[in-house]
Amino acid sequence: MTTEAPDTDGTNEFATRLAAAYATDGPTVDIGRAMLDGVTHHDAVIQVPLAMCNRHGLIAGATGTGKTVTLQLLAEQLSAQGVPVFAADIKGDLSGLVKAAEPGSKINERVETMGLSYTPAGAPVQFWALGGQGPGVPVRAAIGGFGPDLLAKVLDANETQRSSLALVFHYADQRGLPLLDLVDLSDLLKYLISDEGKAELKSIGGLSTQTAGVLLRKMVELEQQDAELFFGEPELSIDHLMQVTPDGKGVISCLELAQVQDRPRLFSTFLMWLLASLYEDLPEAGDLDKPKLVFFFDEAHLLFNDAPKAFVEQVAQTVRLIRSKGVGVFFVTQLPDDVPDDVLSQLGTRVQHALRAYTPRDAKALKAAVSTYPRTDDYELEEVLTQLGTGEAVVTALSERGAPNPVAWTMVRPPQSQIGAVDPAEVKTMAETSTMWPIYSEEIDRDSAREMLARKMGVEPVGEEPAGDPTGEAAPAAADAGAGPSAEDLLRDSGLSADGVDLSTLPPPPDPPAAKAEKPKSTSKSKSTSKSRSKSSGSSKKKDDGNAVTDFLKSREGRATVNNVVRGIFDLLKKKR
Repeated sequence: MTTEAPDTDGTNEFATRLAAAYATDGPTVDIGRAMLDGVTHHDAVIQVPLAMCNRHGLIAGATGTGKTVTLQLLAEQLSAQGVPVFAADIKGDLSGLVKAAEPGSKINERVETMGLSYTPAGAPVQFWALGGQGPGVPVRAAIGGFGPDLLAKVLDANETQRSSLALVFHYADQRGLPLLDLVDLSDLLKYLISDEGKAELKSIGGLSTQTAGVLLRKMVELEQQDAELFFGEPELSIDHLMQVTPDGKGVISCLELAQVQDRPRLFSTFLMWLLASLYEDLPEAGDLDKPKLVFFFDEAHLLFNDAPKAFVEQVAQTVRLIRSKGVGVFFVTQLPDDVPDDVLSQLGTRVQHALRAYTPRDAKALKAAVSTYPRTDDYELEEVLTQLGTGEAVVTALSERGAPNPVAWTMVRPPQSQIGAVDPAEVKTMAETSTMWPIYSEEIDRDSAREMLARKMGVEPVGEEPAGDPTGEAAPAAADAGAGPSAEDLLRDSGLSADGVDLSTLPPPPDPPAAKAEKPKSTSKSKSTSKSRSKSSGSSKKKDDGNAVTDFLKSREGRATVNNVVRGIFDLLKKKR
């Protein structure tokens, strides 16, 4: 247990030196109090000048050492000083920002040890959810705005496939074909490898039928992860991430990712898209008294895992240049070497929680972490980094002059907001009653590449009213076509042969649900048309064609039933062999 420094200690040169180094005239973000030999020094305030928060930072440490609480502490202090914050909430823990803390014995003990004045308080929080998957306002992005490089990262595409995607995006741009969602891109690829589109395919050059087929298969895998819920419109406006309350507090935009944390490639790449959008859309700002926005990139290692060199270079360039737009970026991860050197070298504030040296990789990472800190005679950093307690960190930050301050073993002050998650039902209620809900809750499904290609080929997209029938009633042939695929069709499409297998031995699919009443049309700014895709989010909408079987087969439950049938056939064929 640490103790406070005796007031009568006339030899407290360490505390005096640290206090002078971190002193500043302007507003600051208070991280904690410096420690030496188990003593916490009240006067040695470890803080970051607010104006230096756009010089980026790193919060690192092993699981359970206090990274998320440190993120929460910085976010609430930035908010209190009028700086909007964006934070990815991987596990739901950051939702506690919205409520005032209820101090227990641990917090009270820490406050006393550090000599703090402590007033619990919540912060203004806007909750978002990726594609509406989770308690929050749905966040979407158009495929066209996402771009080929980031989409290639999501698809785990190789360099050939990435360059092919770039050609397809270029073709869509040249032909005026809006790519809003996965269906648009999928239909465009199918068109280019069809008989009607072969001539167009040759005009692109460099895109083979085989590569297009591989991309289509990867997109099917992505759709099975419900990624289609994320791609679409209305696309998130960065202006809505930079809000300030009437009393001057910055709004904390908290992206709730607990329900999609098993899809790290998707959400980490979305965060990079958001960061790139901020860079592209914000004007140059130069050196400001405080940042326009601070962006916390949690689980940052997920962004860089298996990332191609070109992608890492893009991230490094964005981080380097976005500072001049008034945006600060803090990467949060377990090991400092999770972040590439080109990015790590640009991070001015370092908050390093405890590291564990259980494996050779851990030992190597420990030595690498020590090498990134300014030289110090106060500590043996390699030992200190393995001895830090929960809520303690080794800190260095830039001074007002932009020079690195001395390294300080720091007891991190407790946040004023609740540590731990808020009930998801409460978060959902707060999201649905926010001013953002009416803007983003209903998906806009305007005319895009899919409809344009369908008209070019003289067909009607599935789910739309047949042309030329003012009564809205489908012709008998069309009705038969919409009756859904037969079991034999499913077998043929899957590439299998029944080969004598008795399909009646398979478990029957559940009865399809009754046709649902058509939902009211959204009063959105764009014209809405229906696409043949199933959306599981409560915020999405689509037109009902009145055919219960078709509706069922296009639903998530229907697709699951089809998959079960195909898997059953595989099992029977294996047994027959």
